[in-house]
Formats: sequence, C-alpha cells, structure tokens
Amino acid sequence: MSPLLLEVRGLTKRFGGLTANEDVSFSLSAGEIVGLLGPNGAGKTTVFNSLAGFFAPTSGDILLEGRSIAGLPPERVAALGVARTFQIVRIFKSMTVRENVMVAALLRHRAVPVARRKADEALAFTGLSGRAGDPAGQLTVAEQKRLEVTRALAIEPRLLLLDEVMAGLTSSEVHEAVEMVKRIRDRGIACVVVEHVMEGIMPIADRVVVLERGRVIADGPPAAVASDAAVIAAYLGEEYRAPGP
Repeated sequence: MSPLLLEVRGLTKRFGGLTANEDVSFSLSAGEIVGLLGPNGAGKTTVFNSLAGFFAPTSGDILLEGRSIAGLPPERVAALGVARTFQIVRIFKSMTVRENVMVAALLRHRAVPVARRKADEALAFTGLSGRAGDPAGQLTVAEQKRLEVTRALAIEPRLLLLDEVMAGLTSSEVHEAVEMVKRIRDRGIACVVVEHVMEGIMPIADRVVVLERGRVIADGPPAAVASDAAVIAAYLGEEYRAPGP
C-alpha cells in the first residue's frame, strides 16, 4: 500500500456568517487519484484554495506527509510539492508557451538553463513541444488547459490539484485529458480532481469524495458512490447510478 500523502482533518472555512466548508475530512496516498465532486456551491473550490494556501482554514488541519501546511502562503505550499490549476485558465498570454512553464520551473531551479530544460521536459510530456515558441494567447481552449497542467508539473509536485481541466472540451479532447491524468498518476503523482465531466473522472478515480453544502456526504470507490442514494439525489442523478448485480 502506498504511503499516506495528504490528510484533511475537520477542515472548516467561514467567510463572516457563511460557512463554505464544514468539518471536511479525507485523505489520499501517493499516486492516488481522488475525484472531488458536488453541485455548484458545494465548497469544492474553497477546499482547493485551502489546500493550495490561498485560504487559511477557520479550523481543522491539512497535513502533507504528516506536516501541517494549513495557513502557509501559496508559494510555500507549492515549494513543498503541491501544484494546482484553475477553473478559469490563468496563463500569461503575451509570453510564449515555454516561458509560461519556465516561470513555474524557476520555483525549484533558479538557473535559467536548468529551468528551460525542465520546462521542455514538461512540454514534451504533455504534448505541447510543438507550440513551445508560440504566444500562449494563440492556444486553443484545450491547449490552454493543458498548458496550465504543464506549468503545474514543472514545479515537480507530489500532489496535483486539477480544477475542471476537462470542462468545455470535446469528447476526443476529454479522452486526451483522461490519458494525460493517467500518465501523471503513473509517475507517482497524486491528484485531487474537481470535475463535472463524469465520463472523464469516474473511470480513472481510485476514490470519489462528494460535497454538498460544504460537507462530505460520501467517500469511497466510484461504483459505490454512484449507487449512494444521497449522492444521486444531491448531484449525480439516476443516469449515473452504478448497475446493480
């Protein structure tokens, strides 16, 4: 069994009188893919922002290999090996594709030639080498999403947080994204994936955690979660119910 990488313990985040997350707990091991699902407003992005250091939890803890990272700033969390993408793509459109990735690589490798080599390795892995010299603003939506993943990989993470990387993609592009996530997992990198494209996440997730109104209502293998009455009622709908025996 792979060693435990991340533990989220009783994570609660309040904004004034609004509770976005309440007593959220889950864990994942090295190389594991966990899908974080739930309807709009369920608190998924707040969990991501807390894991990545953008929010400090109101209470609870986040442990990376047993070390608390709750409340650390994003740059410290990234340096410890947690990388993320964003639901709305955030790239430097006037910079080249390679330069976008080098920005991330420089977090770990201060020498520019080394950062350039690491960026080129990441671009080769995600299939963007042919666009390396192009302005990032010229990429298609699918390529921009892949660029965000590439940039996240350039910091050499142990944990990758993927925020709706399949949203807005065609069926063939979803298939390509799924294959890329599998290859990332094969590198031993754990992934927490927020996704609404069920055909993208359900076949590859080792476990699925479902949020509703900021609380965890299910945590388990995809087939079991897809058969959970509370999950079906809150989010999936009958079409995603796992077939019975």
